[in-house]
Amino acid sequence: MKFLAKFKQEGQILVSLLIVVPSMILIVAAYLNLSTSSYRASRQDQFHTMAQLAADSGADYAIGQINQNSNYASTAETTLHSDSQLRTTYTETLTTNSSSSKTVTSIGRTYWPAAAATPATSVTVKVDLRAVQQGNYSIISGEGGLIMGNTSKVVAGDIFINGTIGLSNSAQIGLSTNAVNVDVADEVCPVPPDATYPRICSTGEAAEPISIKNSAHIYGTVKANNQTTGTAMTNPGLTASSGVNTQALPSYDRAGQKAAVSTTVTGAAASCSSGTKTWAANTKITGDVTISNSCKVTVAGNIWITGNLTVSNTAQMIAADSLGTTRPNIMVDGVNGASFKNSSNLVSNASGSGFEIYSFWANASCSPDCTTLSGTDLYSSRSSVTISLDNSAQGPQSIFYAYWSKVQVKNSGQLGALVGQTIELQNSGTIAFGSTTSSGSTYWVANGYRRSF
Repeated sequence: MKFLAKFKQEGQILVSLLIVVPSMILIVAAYLNLSTSSYRASRQDQFHTMAQLAADSGADYAIGQINQNSNYASTAETTLHSDSQLRTTYTETLTTNSSSSKTVTSIGRTYWPAAAATPATSVTVKVDLRAVQQGNYSIISGEGGLIMGNTSKVVAGDIFINGTIGLSNSAQIGLSTNAVNVDVADEVCPVPPDATYPRICSTGEAAEPISIKNSAHIYGTVKANNQTTGTAMTNPGLTASSGVNTQALPSYDRAGQKAAVSTTVTGAAASCSSGTKTWAANTKITGDVTISNSCKVTVAGNIWITGNLTVSNTAQMIAADSLGTTRPNIMVDGVNGASFKNSSNLVSNASGSGFEIYSFWANASCSPDCTTLSGTDLYSSRSSVTISLDNSAQGPQSIFYAYWSKVQVKNSGQLGALVGQTIELQNSGTIAFGSTTSSGSTYWVANGYRRSF
């Protein structure tokens, strides 16, 4: 009996093993299959990322080629990286949409193994380009200087700054394929300001006039009084640390425009929120003016606004074709000056002429009719924003001039040129300046990026 009991117990162990062992084999097999699937997915994701990088590199290469050769059309499949295991390539084609618009189609491919004839994965991106014309100065500032942050860029036209320059994040002046001239006078002393302000600083009297942080960069010939640090400046970068003379900002005959007034209307009569309206030449508008929604205002000549001007929500100010190559001057006296936002547009006429927008408010008793300004009055005025462009507002052939104060640009579209005591550019990834005050070379800059599936 004892023998039979022992035999039954040992038989139970065998049955357990017959159940447990196959189960463990199935579990191990499942884990191995899952591990293999995860490895394949991770590997495919790596291939996709490398193809994406190849496509982006190819797009950058194509933009450089377009700016060097106006006849550039395509690039055959070119190897970007190759080793014993894999190979990445890019292929470029260029489509001309119009005289001011092109599209680069860039295809990045990853081959695995490296000798494979068919790619393991591919990524296609399309980059829309627009033309920017380089003229003379695209930015001129007074003692307040030039402030640039985030992704703002100045890619065409030279720059003259009486004060200082501060660049941060990925802000950029010039292109690796299109260097510009940058002159900085460092006229910001004494510190703190007194009645003798402004004057060019003496060596060591103040911080160096150009400050570049993060990945910001200047591509161009840079001359700056008291600047000894040339970091993040190339093509060729800092070439002189003295010898830059101050330059008077452009003058405007304000008194002449006031004297020429032939018609006076109220701000309420000049404003609109829909439909169309025409402003006659040599008109004085008293009070604030608001142009909003889908309203279109055709401007037939010079306009003097005693209050503020606000243009918003896809509204348009249109330069009349009858003006030919003459820009109408919009003179704004209000403390808030001129504000353009939410896809509003200053539309050029058939001759390619936009507007000249002037703000004249100053933190001084002579405002808005000051003819000169210095000392603490100028110092306290230079930081006040009297011309602002935000949320895709644009004026590609227009000039914006804050006479005694600041021009501020955020998230804006293409502009012609900026002049002011202070210029501030922020959050402007696709902005490109090109003064249209004179003819020059055409350069192509990215205006949009998208994956193509």
